[in-house]
Amino acid sequence: MKPLVFSLLVLAALVAARPRELTGTITDDMCAAGDHSRMRMGSNDAECTIACVAAHGALFVLYDGKEVYTLSDQQTPEKFAGKKVTVTGTLDARTKTIQVDSITAAK
Repeated sequence: MKPLVFSLLVLAALVAARPRELTGTITDDMCAAGDHSRMRMGSNDAECTIACVAAHGALFVLYDGKEVYTLSDQQTPEKFAGKKVTVTGTLDARTKTIQVDSITAAK
């Protein structure tokens, strides 16, 4: 019985560690749900996101409409601020962090 349980745990870990694609909007963790109306540190969502990161130490995140995911890469998201993207990477479901492999504009 123990070998079966161990095998299932290993299989689950391997499946969880597979790169996957998540689509959403690049925003910051201060305005994580993409609502920049409170902060409005620029004339649009992209400017507010970049300003929050630069001036307040916020982190770039991916918001998919329901969940907020922290991104391991904090340089690449700047050019996609306020835009819908597809992030490819490995998701740590416990910490809701994506180990980013790539970020591309969503189709």
